[in-house]
Amino acid sequence: MENFTFHNTTDIRFGKDRFDQELKDAVSQFGNRVLLTYGGGSIKKSGLYDRVMKALPGLQVTELAGIEPNPKIASVREGQKLVKENDIDVILAVGGGSVIDASKVIASAKFYEGDPWDLVLDSKKRFAIDQLPIVDILTLSATGTEMNTGSVISNPETTQKLGTGGPNTPAVSFLDPSLTYTVSKWQTAAGSIDIFSHLTEQYFDQKGYENDVRNGLIEGIMRAVIKWAPVALKDPENYDARANLMWASTMALNGLPRTGNVNSWTVHPIEHELSAYYDITHGVGLGILTPHWMDFVYSEATRPWFVSFGRNVWNITGDDDDLIAKEAIAKTREWLASLEVPTTLPGVDIETDENFAAMAASAVKVNKLDQKAFVTMTEKDVVSLLEASMK
Repeated sequence: MENFTFHNTTDIRFGKDRFDQELKDAVSQFGNRVLLTYGGGSIKKSGLYDRVMKALPGLQVTELAGIEPNPKIASVREGQKLVKENDIDVILAVGGGSVIDASKVIASAKFYEGDPWDLVLDSKKRFAIDQLPIVDILTLSATGTEMNTGSVISNPETTQKLGTGGPNTPAVSFLDPSLTYTVSKWQTAAGSIDIFSHLTEQYFDQKGYENDVRNGLIEGIMRAVIKWAPVALKDPENYDARANLMWASTMALNGLPRTGNVNSWTVHPIEHELSAYYDITHGVGLGILTPHWMDFVYSEATRPWFVSFGRNVWNITGDDDDLIAKEAIAKTREWLASLEVPTTLPGVDIETDENFAAMAASAVKVNKLDQKAFVTMTEKDVVSLLEASMK
C-alpha cells in the first residue's frame, strides 16, 4: 500500500427535508451576502427554488442562473463579476455537478483579478488565493463534487474540457435523495454510469491490487450502483434506490477510494475530449468507452484485477481466471446496455472520426496517458479505442 494523505472537512447533512430548517444557519455562518447558483430552471418548476428562498429570510441573495451541463467558462466569468460587484460572502449552489463545479471556480475567482480560465489551466493559482465557502443542495447523483475539491469546466472557444482543483471542499452539503425523484431516466442512467466509472478509474490501479481495505470499499459501492440504478429507472420515487445512489456518488469521489493510488485516470480524460468537441452527456460517453477500455487493458498482467472485479463485484464463480475476467467485462457491458442509453458513438450523433486524432493527442498530453495510466496508451491507442466505440 502506498503512502497517502486523507483530509476532508465537508459537513454532510443527509436525509429528507433537512435544509428547510437548517439552511439559513448553514449559510449565514459565513455572512449575509449570498450568491445563489443554479441551472436551467428545473428548481423553479419543481418548487425547490421557492423552498430555498423561504429558508433564507433576511439574507441578501444575488442569483446566477443558467449554468449548463458540462459547465462553461462563460458562467464562471459571469459569476466572478457578480461575487466581486456584490462582495459575496458565501455561495449557495443548488443543482447537480455542473452547478457545484462552476461555483467552486467562481469561489476562487472572487479573489483573482484575471480571467478565471487561468484558474482552470493552472490549479496552482487557486492555492495562492482565498476561496469563498460553498454550501450546496444536491439534486443529481453523479459527480461526487459535493465532497471533493475538483471541478471540470469547458471552454467552447478553445475546444477544451479540463479539470481543476481548489484548496477546499464544500463547507456544507445537503443530500436529500427525494430531490432526485424527478431526475429523468437519461440523467439517472448517466449519473449512475459516472459513479461507476469513478470507481473503476480508482480500482484498476498499478499499486492497488493488494490494498484490500480500499478495494473492499470500492467493490461494495460498485455493487450498490449495479443493484440500485435499474431500480431507480423503474421506480423513480424509490427512496432506498435514490438514497443508495446519492451516497454512492459522494463516497465514490470523496478521496477515500483513491487512498494509496499511483496512476492517473484514463477513460475520463478521453471522454472529456468527446464532451469538449460534441457537448455530449458525460456519463453516457463514459458508458460507451468503458467496455472498450477494459478490452484494451485486459492481459495476463492485469488479469488479477479483473478476476477480483469478477468475483467480488459480479459474483462470478469458477476456477478459470481467464473466463472469470472476460465474463466480468461482458457483464459490465450488459449492465451498461440495460440502462437504456446509447452504447456507441453514433448513438450520440458522433458519426465520423474527423476529430479523433486531435482528441487523442489532447487526452494523452493532458493526463499523460502514455506515462502514468493503469495501462499506458499512445495517441494511436486512443484513436483505436474511439474507433472501436463507433460500433
